[in-house]
Amino acid sequence: MSLNDNEIFELDRLLLERGLYKFDDDTNPNYKFLYESLKEQQYDARDKLLSGYAGIILEGSSRSGKTWSAIDLIIYICLFVETECDIFVVRETYAEFETTLYSDFKKRLNHFQLPHPFDSAQKVKTFKIGNNRISFLGADKIGKKLHGSGSDYIFFNEILHIPQRTFRQLTMRCRKFWWGDYNPNVTEHWVFDSVETRPDVGFLRTTFKDNPYITPAEKNEILRSEPWLPGSYQIIDSVIYYNNKIVDKNNQPPPHPTNIDQGTADEFDWKVYGLGLRGAMKGIIFPHVTWIEEFPEMAYTYANDFGFTADPNVLGKYAEDEHNIWVEPMMYSPCDNDIDLGAYFESVGVEKDLPIACDSSDKYTGENKGTVEMVKGLKRQGFSAFKISKKKSVMYWLGSMKKKKIHIVKNKFYTFVKKEKENYRMKEIHGIAINQPIDKWNHFWDMVRYGHMSHNMPTNVYKTEKTLSQMGINY
Repeated sequence: MSLNDNEIFELDRLLLERGLYKFDDDTNPNYKFLYESLKEQQYDARDKLLSGYAGIILEGSSRSGKTWSAIDLIIYICLFVETECDIFVVRETYAEFETTLYSDFKKRLNHFQLPHPFDSAQKVKTFKIGNNRISFLGADKIGKKLHGSGSDYIFFNEILHIPQRTFRQLTMRCRKFWWGDYNPNVTEHWVFDSVETRPDVGFLRTTFKDNPYITPAEKNEILRSEPWLPGSYQIIDSVIYYNNKIVDKNNQPPPHPTNIDQGTADEFDWKVYGLGLRGAMKGIIFPHVTWIEEFPEMAYTYANDFGFTADPNVLGKYAEDEHNIWVEPMMYSPCDNDIDLGAYFESVGVEKDLPIACDSSDKYTGENKGTVEMVKGLKRQGFSAFKISKKKSVMYWLGSMKKKKIHIVKNKFYTFVKKEKENYRMKEIHGIAINQPIDKWNHFWDMVRYGHMSHNMPTNVYKTEKTLSQMGINY
């Protein structure tokens, strides 16, 4: 594409008019964030990033303008930053481009009166803006040849569907800048654990209300999923409140006046695609906790859920009063013998005279790998470990815990605990929740439950000046 002076002047007018590098109140925050992050990049003589971000993650509701902002950035890069570069656009499969991004690119390039092949070609694998080449790649077809290909910029569209290995291979060979977008329709993902936590990766969350280009039809379709009366509830720190209390099954805002009757209301869809909230998976047992910086100054005990091979051993400091539960995770790793476990307990300062409520479900037998043997071994080392009594059901104790506000210390085990918090939920059969929790994400929560059970035993284990035998606890 070659432009004369008049065409360049006209293009510049269009770019200004559509806010490609001059911002106002109608500028989509996704584009502004991408633009400013790209501009702020600075490297030293050894190619170490001094300022700005190496990459950006855009999380948001449906129609929040994430994809159009990405296309706008590509257009800006091609017209004002680069003269000859390679830009990769990556989706889960190449076939998905035909039903999604082809149309978006076509519309946006038409807006800027830029030539493109999307009118005449059924399939477009590459096209150019000037001498800058944009390539569409399906992650399912990226083999060794493409893994070795270098790029200057990469846009990962719906990055949650991209395999982690593919992301790593491509970003390792990205010379300048990458970004990705997604709808938060899951709560556990490698992007959350290993990308968003990086200090050189920027993060932004938006909703459809941030998009000045959304059409009335698109906006109304999203609004049809709202289950509650508009304006009757608030969003504070990604948590929904009604009457100053967290929204749950017992504290519901008034129903939406039309969506409920018309059958279009859907709480999950509204949370994810309307409000852009993560962690909205159905059936979460503890959807809301409070993260704190340090354990409060108060009497405490310990609780422990054994993990022998694949499952983690989870140790925690525990305290409770009439309305609150406090927990500090202190271990989250498998340990198959009492000697190593006792050594770890000593290394993190577990006092031997304080009670340690332990798992009594002896799932592992033989080779001295059962909870009975582990408790005995810890006692031989001088720790006040005891098996918790399980006369009442798991659901009884979970219900008891849910009556209290749970405070969790946010420390180096935060990633593991957060994952359990967002995935510990009730089992479903054909979409119907049954009164039984899923076993997979229960390690931290079992530890907390043992602490809660020990606190509510007939004998008060919080009298920390006394030994277990003085308290009359049989273990």
